[in-house]
Amino acid sequence: MAEFLELEAQDAVRMPWNVLPGTKAESAQCIIPISAIYTPLKPLPPSTPVVPYTPLRCRNCRSVLNPFSIVDFSTLTSKLWICCFCLQRNHFPAEYQGISESNLPAELFPSYTTIEYEDQNITAGSSVTGPIFFFVIDTCIIEEEMGHGHDIEVQQSVLGVRLSQTVRGYVVGMMPENCLIGLITFGTYVHVHEVGSGQIPKVYVFKGSKEVSKENVLESLGLLGGKPKPGSGVIAGPRDGLSPESIARFLLPASECEFAFNSILEELQKDPWQVPADRRAARCTGTALSVAAHLMGLCVPGSGARIMAFLGGPPTEGPGSIVSMDLSEPVRSHKDLDKDNAPFYHKAVKFYEGISKQLVHQGHVLDVFASALDQVGIAELKVAVEKTGGFVILAESFGHSVFRDSLKRVFQSGDHDLGLSSNGIFEVNCSKDIKIQGILGPCASLDKKGPSISENPIGQGNTTAWKMCGLDRTTSLCLLLEVVKKESPDAIAQSANNLFYFQFLTYYQHSSGKMRLRATTFSRRWVAGPGSIQELVAGFDQEAAAVVMARQVSFKMETEAEFDPIRWLDKSLIHICSRFGDYQKENPSSFCLSPRFSIFPQFLFNLRRSQFVQVFNNSPDETAYFRMILNRENVANSVVMIQPSLISYSFNSPPEPVLLDVAAIASDRILLLDSYFTIVVFHGATIAQWRKARYHEQPEHMAFAQLLQSPLDDSESIIRERFPVPRLVVCDQHGSQARFLLAKLNPSATHTSDTIRGDVIFTDDVSFEVFLDHLQRLAVQ
Repeated sequence: MAEFLELEAQDAVRMPWNVLPGTKAESAQCIIPISAIYTPLKPLPPSTPVVPYTPLRCRNCRSVLNPFSIVDFSTLTSKLWICCFCLQRNHFPAEYQGISESNLPAELFPSYTTIEYEDQNITAGSSVTGPIFFFVIDTCIIEEEMGHGHDIEVQQSVLGVRLSQTVRGYVVGMMPENCLIGLITFGTYVHVHEVGSGQIPKVYVFKGSKEVSKENVLESLGLLGGKPKPGSGVIAGPRDGLSPESIARFLLPASECEFAFNSILEELQKDPWQVPADRRAARCTGTALSVAAHLMGLCVPGSGARIMAFLGGPPTEGPGSIVSMDLSEPVRSHKDLDKDNAPFYHKAVKFYEGISKQLVHQGHVLDVFASALDQVGIAELKVAVEKTGGFVILAESFGHSVFRDSLKRVFQSGDHDLGLSSNGIFEVNCSKDIKIQGILGPCASLDKKGPSISENPIGQGNTTAWKMCGLDRTTSLCLLLEVVKKESPDAIAQSANNLFYFQFLTYYQHSSGKMRLRATTFSRRWVAGPGSIQELVAGFDQEAAAVVMARQVSFKMETEAEFDPIRWLDKSLIHICSRFGDYQKENPSSFCLSPRFSIFPQFLFNLRRSQFVQVFNNSPDETAYFRMILNRENVANSVVMIQPSLISYSFNSPPEPVLLDVAAIASDRILLLDSYFTIVVFHGATIAQWRKARYHEQPEHMAFAQLLQSPLDDSESIIRERFPVPRLVVCDQHGSQARFLLAKLNPSATHTSDTIRGDVIFTDDVSFEVFLDHLQRLAVQ
């Protein structure tokens, strides 16, 4: 894996196949698609420059000058460069005429395959360059949760609304100085708060059961300030008639509206409308988000704005509802969705698709912070959050550490900040023998046509450019490609150039307000004909392949009605092992896989058992949440979601990784399981007894105290780096919460095993050994 990690460190790209099949037929036989997982804003090596000028582009295909371009230094007056993608000859402008083989600009350095451009004269298209946080807060929540909303620590981390000098210093440290904030609260009705109204707070009320148009918001809030409405055109920002004073009533810098925000939160109460015992609260989530989207589109179009929705229960009123107010009607389950027995589902999804298109057009992000014991409609909201590149945080309570710590991370600066950026556009150029099928990830198609678009779209397809309203340092896109060469292997073998070229262009608004372009250009060798299998195997990246398969199976489960994920994964794995394994036909004992493929069956075994495929015991909201995180994270984080890591701590040896198997459990061991969403510190029975006897508090047992503390320290370091913040579970062997560990372990010893040593797992699932045995028998047929 080391060489693949080096490639990722340089260009932020991981590919399952780093040596590519050269023909369409051979590509189809590889089962795992030609694909790339790219992290556009992955921190660059310190030596990589940010150059203060605009890039040179090819006149024909618009690709950017790069180290693979062929430069003609022979002419003295007008030097030329040849595009590696379309072979177009381009003239260098006058300022490049001094270049030579010993005097190259940064973009032609062989080591700078990834480079950033920042034009000092270009800022974001909007007049507002600072980040904008618009809070949409649910008030139909229980009184205890409202109490968490008033907690000073949460106020500090969310809104920063204390006038005392200490808290003001805390706010300046947590929130950008130039950020704007606004507020909507909602329950039965939607309340838009004027944060810039001075001493007397003003609130504008919209009925939650009615769909609200942009014109309604414009007129009801008096944004035109008494001026006549223009006869035609879209009203959007100061350029179209909105005065800065009108906008400042609803969006102000945090430092100017601290008192107003503090007053609103201090007086914020539960929705006053009575809720009968047999009814749900009337919660108009869809209307509130629609009003927020309209208001942002009117006031700050094209800016880096985030609508941050805090939801405490299911929408029951107005557009976007997921269930009726009658408590006798349950919220939809996976079984209801499979049987098309969820009467609100399709209508709600269609409504949120409309909001997502509006937000993408405006360049705004929707974040959802959901804290409830019931579902809140994330399955329906998924389309709007994912297409705008927003976050989703799912917790049981607004007081839970998962919610509070994750929220702090959004505003945190320094070593652990998220690197939030906005207004991104992602473009792809590639060699003429490669076509783009689409992207699985947090983006939206811009419908940019071109010759490199595949006829078989997947995900966000039929385009060569995508909008990324919000992105951060770990946001990753899975780009699916197909080889379209149809020549015979003999003809290909005689080809002079056996390289495919790729260029990823990410245009985005940096936190400084400047617009930047990051260009990543790289090549991969292709092979075809006899003997190519060994070379394909040598370039196989098992981790990237597992992540691509996970994103694919998640997408298929959501879009294909009769799709059987287990059967699809099993058939794919059998075909891969049959093609790339080494064996004698009809002899399972002779089967063997190259070290490049040896862990891949284990990855797919754990993927089959993961929360992405097994929806039993998970609500549609939870499944949507897991898949959204998978679709935006990089390879390293995604692999942990698919196959958790397990570390053992004992007196006999330093901390060491162990197999994800029930055999790893021992009474004198502590295990640390990292499954990305949950971190489990599991004490063996003997360790738990000693801890309960307080041996670690006695001076003569310092070694035991250190043993207990070591996994807790390691778990804290993981939590500090991760977003969303994972749930920490500390449990004992045979305790009720031990299920968090047991559910992830390979059940090599169950209650049906002939010989039982140590712990067992009560399950009917097959173990990895049985799974591998079946795989070998089927692969050699």
